[in-house]
Amino acid sequence: MASHPDDPASAQALNGVLAPDVRILSSDVAAEGFDARRDARSRSYRYRVEVAPVASPFERGRALHSRTPLDRAVLDACAASLLGRHDFTAFTKAQSEHSHFERTIARSEWAEEENGGVLAFWIEADSFLRHMVRALVGTMLFAAGPNEGDAVWFKSLLDGRPRSEAADTAPPHGLFLESVSY
Repeated sequence: MASHPDDPASAQALNGVLAPDVRILSSDVAAEGFDARRDARSRSYRYRVEVAPVASPFERGRALHSRTPLDRAVLDACAASLLGRHDFTAFTKAQSEHSHFERTIARSEWAEEENGGVLAFWIEADSFLRHMVRALVGTMLFAAGPNEGDAVWFKSLLDGRPRSEAADTAPPHGLFLESVSY
């Protein structure tokens, strides 16, 4: 869903000004004052990670490749710790325009995709901070890899710890906006 202040426009006209990987399927008049971003009740994202010794050419640009095996139990424990309301200061840019960092997570889970070899992290929240999902994924992958992090360390970051204590932000090419609820 998108919103704009002018008169209604056809989907074809809107698609003419969008990047080729974003498409409008239909366009309708919304209630006066509607804002697609601010009126959303929740958003769902999926981040895809291909875990394999050799990257598949079919996943290029669609999933982060990890040649290192990941501890699935640690990933699951990290995801479970996200449920509820937490302070996500550790999972957004250090220099942020946000004034509050608490968010409520309604869904957080890792699942294997049907094609095999790809793990997907699913998360739904009332709202997200800039780079939050990618920072969460990068930190969970660090915790589940051959590093010194673990699920207990990950959970401790949800108490408003500084960004410098979390791991690197995962790259953008595995992230997909799945849905927005109004």
